[in-house]
Amino acid sequence: QVQLVESGGGLVQPGGSLRLSCAASVSIFSLYAMGWYRQAPGKQRELVAAITGGRTTNYADSVLGRFTISRDNAKNTMYLQMNSLKPEDTAVYYCNAVHNVNYRHYWGQGTQVTVSS
Repeated sequence: QVQLVESGGGLVQPGGSLRLSCAASVSIFSLYAMGWYRQAPGKQRELVAAITGGRTTNYADSVLGRFTISRDNAKNTMYLQMNSLKPEDTAVYYCNAVHNVNYRHYWGQGTQVTVSS
């Protein structure tokens, strides 16, 4: 019912930057808390950053100060600005949305981020 589509992944060198986008298929974007997760091969999926409808943010310690999560509710889009990228940031990044009323989770298909020289 709710579709999320990530874009912006790719290959970058250490220290470089990428901006990920997540476009939602619904116009009630403000009713969802949003977040970015990532999963590296052989590892558990982990929360990278989250943002509520009120734009309160939370970051994993590993990305704090380097990544910035934001949302544009009018455009039904969430972003993750990633600066000072490190090889350990390499993973598939997933967009996530949680409805504030029924608490259903929705996931995007993922976008690959590879940080390598």
